Amino acid sequence: MFDPKTLSHTPAFVLDYEKFSENLSLIRQLQEDIPVSFLFALKGFAMHAVFPELSACADGATASSLNEALLASPYFKQVHAYAPVYQDREFEGIARIASHITFNSVAQLQKHREQCPDAKLALRINPMYSTVETALYDPCAPASRLGILPDDLRTLPEGVTGLHSHNLCESGARELADTLASIEQRWAHLLDDISFLNLGGGHLVTRKDYDHALLYKTLRAFKARHPQITLFLEPGAAFVWDTGYLVTRILDIVSNQGISTLMLDTSFAAHMPDCLEMPYSPRVQGAHLSDDGVYRLGGCSCLAGDWVGSYTFEHEPKVGDYLVLEDMMHYTMVKTTMFNGIALPDIIIHKDGVNQLVKRFCFDDYQRRLS
Repeated sequence: MFDPKTLSHTPAFVLDYEKFSENLSLIRQLQEDIPVSFLFALKGFAMHAVFPELSACADGATASSLNEALLASPYFKQVHAYAPVYQDREFEGIARIASHITFNSVAQLQKHREQCPDAKLALRINPMYSTVETALYDPCAPASRLGILPDDLRTLPEGVTGLHSHNLCESGARELADTLASIEQRWAHLLDDISFLNLGGGHLVTRKDYDHALLYKTLRAFKARHPQITLFLEPGAAFVWDTGYLVTRILDIVSNQGISTLMLDTSFAAHMPDCLEMPYSPRVQGAHLSDDGVYRLGGCSCLAGDWVGSYTFEHEPKVGDYLVLEDMMHYTMVKTTMFNGIALPDIIIHKDGVNQLVKRFCFDDYQRRLS
C-alpha cells in the first residue's frame, strides 16, 4: 500500500502501477470478448512514461493536435485524429501520422481532403442524445459547435467511410446503449454506407459498477445488425480511473467564521482545474464530504476561489500533515498551468513498494513557457 510519508517532496502526482495494470488487464479482456477496439485518448492522460504499457493494451491512440499525434506516434500502431477545427500550420503533419482523420464539418473535410490521401476519413455527427448534466462537458447541448446534425448530412461526401460520435462523460453502459439506439434511429440513412463508427470517449468501463454484461449485449447486437462496421471506443479516463493520487501537505490552517481552510502546497486552479470547472470536490483519504463539514481545502494560488469542499476528517488535521487526494490521474496533469509561477507537482510511479521519480519541474520549465 502506498504511504505518502515516503515522498521526499510534495505536491506529487503518484501513479499506482498495480492499480494501473489492473485497469489495462480489464480493457484487454474486453477487447478479446467483444467486437470493439479501444483507442487511448491522450487528451485525458499523456504520461508517456507508461505509453509502452498502454500501447500494448490499446489498439491505437487518439490525438487532437499535432503535439499529441507526435507524442503518440512512436508508441501506438495507429493514431486517429480529431479536432473541432484543424490548425492550418499543423494539418500536414497530422496527415502524415494519422491512419484515421475525423472532421467536425463538411467544410473542414473539403478544405483538407487533398492533404490526406492515405487516411481513412470520417465526419463527426451529433447523436442527438444528451446524457451529461454539466453544460461545459455536453457536446449535445443546444447550438453545439461539435458534430453535424442529421438533416445537414443526408449522404456521405466522396471519400468518407466513417462516422464519429462523442456525447458521453464518465458514463455507463446504459448511456452507451441509448446512444447507439439514437444513432440507429436518426442516422439510419448512412449506416449502410460506412465501414467504421467511432463512439468517442466517456466510457467508464473500469469503474466498479460498470455493467459489462450490458456492454457485451449492446455491442454484439449492433455488430450483428451492421457486420460491416468496425467499432471504436476512445476513453480518456477509463485507462487510469482510480489509479493514482495527488499528494499534498498542509502548510497552514486559516479559520474564518467557523470554517477552517487547510492551506495546501498545491493549487486547484493550477493543478486540478476540473475541480473548479465542473465543479467537484475530490475524495480525500481519511476524510469525507459532509454538508456540515468545517474544513475546506485551500489552494496556494492568489485566486480567491482556489478552494473546494466541505470535509469532515477522522482525525483533526494539523500543519505538516500529508493529504492524499484520490483518483487524480485523468484530466489533471494534461490540464495543469503554472499560474502565479507555482511549480507543477512531481510525477511519480509507485511500483513494487518503490517511488520512482519520473519528472520534477523547476524554473526552466516556467521560463520556457513564457517569452
